[in-house]
Amino acid sequence: MSSYRQPGIVLTDRRFTVPLDHDDPGGESIEIFGREAVASGRATEHLPWLVYLEGGPGFGARRFVGTEAWLGRAVREFRVLLLDQRGTGLSTPANRQTLPLRGGAREQADYLAHFRSDSIVRDCELIRPRLTGGAPWTVLGQSFGGFCAVHYLSAAPEGLEAVLITGGLPSLDAHADDVYRAAYPRIERKVAAHYARYPQDVARARAIAAHLAEHRPDSAGHTLTPEGFQSLGIMLGSGNGSHQLHYLLENAFVEGPHGAELSDAFQEAMRTATSFAGHPLYALMHEPIYGQGARPTDWAAERVRAEFPQFDAAALAGDGLVLFTGESIHPWHFDVDPALRPLRETAELLAARTDWPVLYDTERLAANEVPVAAAVYHDDMYVDTGHALRTASSIRGLRTWVTSEYEHDGVRAGGPHVLDRLLALVRGESDR
Repeated sequence: MSSYRQPGIVLTDRRFTVPLDHDDPGGESIEIFGREAVASGRATEHLPWLVYLEGGPGFGARRFVGTEAWLGRAVREFRVLLLDQRGTGLSTPANRQTLPLRGGAREQADYLAHFRSDSIVRDCELIRPRLTGGAPWTVLGQSFGGFCAVHYLSAAPEGLEAVLITGGLPSLDAHADDVYRAAYPRIERKVAAHYARYPQDVARARAIAAHLAEHRPDSAGHTLTPEGFQSLGIMLGSGNGSHQLHYLLENAFVEGPHGAELSDAFQEAMRTATSFAGHPLYALMHEPIYGQGARPTDWAAERVRAEFPQFDAAALAGDGLVLFTGESIHPWHFDVDPALRPLRETAELLAARTDWPVLYDTERLAANEVPVAAAVYHDDMYVDTGHALRTASSIRGLRTWVTSEYEHDGVRAGGPHVLDRLLALVRGESDR
């Protein structure tokens, strides 16, 4: 354990050993990393704890510098634990380099079955008494971190003082098919809004897609394809994403000796934006986080897209609009990305898995006594607003703040304001 300072804050790196399988506590163990943050002037005080669960799946907790964003507001009254969920950040990593240590694809898939919200919450419950002496703590869950928080309310509400959720109220019973069936119309609206804002991008996107279809260039081992280009639509779910996408497209072509070609700058930017090298668990676990019961997820986003043929890359020929896609994972991701290629069979086995535990106890949620507040972003591209509001009505006492002021990344873009609003709600200081 080591401590150090940044402006206005004292940070302490903490490591915890937890079972890989919490139902086999004497078996294999893994390491979980968390970074404690406390205001410089309050480092020796006894403060309540807040644990932050990052979005994802597959992302470590954000690396703040000093008291930026919502962290500065949080440390005014909390000691904060920025948790790298299992397999992410500095917690025992799970990626193409480490997973072969498990054995073959079957062993890798069985290992990764322990990397969903149920295991993450049980990690939290082992860590909590070591830090708080047994006292409950407050959870702040962003996006997938909110999914974890709802499972926490189902499985271990005794560990919770309060729950704050930002853009992360999951459907309690939707299959992955239902999630994507609701998602494609949302992303189509986001794409329409982008083209209305930047009509010049219609022709640019069409030209880029056509070039990629013909040439399929290689960028540092990553094959650039029309489908990969479409997946840049994931940017449209953040506050400034439409503007960033526009700037990316305007820099696409240069004139070379043989005519127009995609610039190195564009190819590198596209490769960086579409690579999963930094977060492979996002690709591997994105559909398994919705698995409950015996029905497999079975590449839901790919199958459901057939119901929306306007998104099919084969439809890009001619004068049609290039429709970007959003937060979805497809089998082809594991063909074009060198960070994922060795894990294709593992992903197939996860997609076919039929023994996922149920994640949400609806009866327990209906009887909930933990104060809960949730920011629900109007027309959130990543988490369906209708699903979120149905879940909100199913959790006793949950107070919602439905807003169009922010997109899905509101806790980052407007962190202090968002956190202030949720704390006021959870404490009954503001109307629903």
